[in-house]
Amino acid sequence: MNEGWQTLVQPDELQPRLGDACVVVVDCRFSLADTTAGETAYRIAHLPGARYAHLDRDLSGTHTPGAGRHPWPRAAVFTATLGAWGISPDSRVVAYDGGDGAHAARLWCLLRALGHRKVAVLDGGWQRWIDEARPVDALEPSVVPVVHPSDFDEASLLDPGQVQAHLDAGGVLIDARAAERFRGEVEPIDPVAGHVPGAMNRPYALNLEAGRFKAAAELRSEFEALLNGRSPSDVVAMCGSGVTACHHLLAMAHAGLPGAKLFTGSWSGWIEDPARPIAVDG
Repeated sequence: MNEGWQTLVQPDELQPRLGDACVVVVDCRFSLADTTAGETAYRIAHLPGARYAHLDRDLSGTHTPGAGRHPWPRAAVFTATLGAWGISPDSRVVAYDGGDGAHAARLWCLLRALGHRKVAVLDGGWQRWIDEARPVDALEPSVVPVVHPSDFDEASLLDPGQVQAHLDAGGVLIDARAAERFRGEVEPIDPVAGHVPGAMNRPYALNLEAGRFKAAAELRSEFEALLNGRSPSDVVAMCGSGVTACHHLLAMAHAGLPGAKLFTGSWSGWIEDPARPIAVDG
């Protein structure tokens, strides 16, 4: 595993480091359809030493206006969770989920927003790990609590008003939802269909090939086509609730295009105010 541990980690790089005191593995498996499924699966089997992170309980916070379905947590609460997991600013963190990296990327994004750079997502996640017959166990790890005294970089986290100002200034807003949701043809989760006027669509699944992230050079070419000469810092990523948008931020960083920001409330936060404009294609 490269010394940076800043985007993706391959299973054969991680396995020899399991058990290292400085390495903390976090299981982020989760299902919107059954919010208990990920934790149940974790208790049956997980990577040796892994802690469990529940999307609603650990990787989200309490709701405030415009915060959407998965509110961004307060720094003090989230860093207390990190400390309880034994994650200090010096820890090397590896996050994984069921396979596509969307929930693991949420933890990656949270840590990056704290300035924690030594964090990566296991490419291919749990599914690849077990397909390759790598070790698992069902033991609760023994954790020594620590302190993670950090705060979020608020400039990288945008609310609905800031997103509108970003668009008005000519910035790029990339929506990671599936194309049919973006167009407003279907909406299986939120009460209103459509998208933010001025946003462009790139489903986060396009970052993957056969369940793994595409090569960095390929991702760079694809995102540069969307940027059309603009800087990654001109990009804000969004989705339904601020989770799968993190997949784009991870993919861009892996492609050597760091610096994009997150619309934390995303579509579910945007539509909390019925006065905000909505676009529907077709």
